[in-house]
Amino acid sequence: MSWDRQITIKSPEEIAIMREAGKINAEALAAAHAVIRPGATTADVNAAVEEVLKKYGVYSPFKNYPGPYPYPASSCVSVNDELVHGIPNPKRKLQQGDIVSVDCGTVYEGFVADSAFTAPVGEVSEQVKKLLYVTEQALFVGIAQMMAGKRVGDVSSAIQKFVEGNGFYVTRVYTGHGVGRQMHEGPQVPNYGSAGRGMLLRRGMTIALEPMVLIGTPETKVLSDQWTVASRDGSYTAHFEHTVAITEDGPMILTLLDDGRNPWQVETGHILYHSI
Repeated sequence: MSWDRQITIKSPEEIAIMREAGKINAEALAAAHAVIRPGATTADVNAAVEEVLKKYGVYSPFKNYPGPYPYPASSCVSVNDELVHGIPNPKRKLQQGDIVSVDCGTVYEGFVADSAFTAPVGEVSEQVKKLLYVTEQALFVGIAQMMAGKRVGDVSSAIQKFVEGNGFYVTRVYTGHGVGRQMHEGPQVPNYGSAGRGMLLRRGMTIALEPMVLIGTPETKVLSDQWTVASRDGSYTAHFEHTVAITEDGPMILTLLDDGRNPWQVETGHILYHSI
């Protein structure tokens, strides 16, 4: 993929608009989370997202996004070894023991919000529970570094050290990114790097931070549908994402629900997701 690398500094008023976009996006993801169960299809998950977007009269920047062919859905729904960009399919039924990643974007008054989660379908193995926990916590470890005066490498290094310290791998190909009037703006924020290096973070930057974590190796492949990215070795993967603004008071998560919860903040089996 290619995108506009220009960095745009947002005013407090623009960040407030992005927060409204983020609330809608969070509601869409919460609706998607609610339909994840054995027997549901990945198309059912996407339909739940689209119902919320329709309710607010907004749209997803994912739909018709240019690529090998226009992306056909409002969300990406990726299962098990599929890391990102999975295409919803009415024939793809979720099964007990699967994990499913849902990535959604919302355009509201010209500004984009972008976030994602991975959830278990019923009971999963202890290793997969750890994968989900580590990936979600890596997101908040990275967000804690998103302060004016820090550098991109501080965020990237914190994510990498946390993930690898827990025995998993971060992708070396796909990255977090700036977001605003475009879904993909600068700067790129990889999930690996060196502290103290990279672009200086400034107040008014808005970034979609998204740890993408793999169990087996960091290697990936693109499947035959030309969109879905999967682990090369077939092992499970996970993906969590929030859109975050850098403010004078520190990082502000824009893609929380109206009450401040994460859209995936529910107890499922033995997994209890946490917010910062």
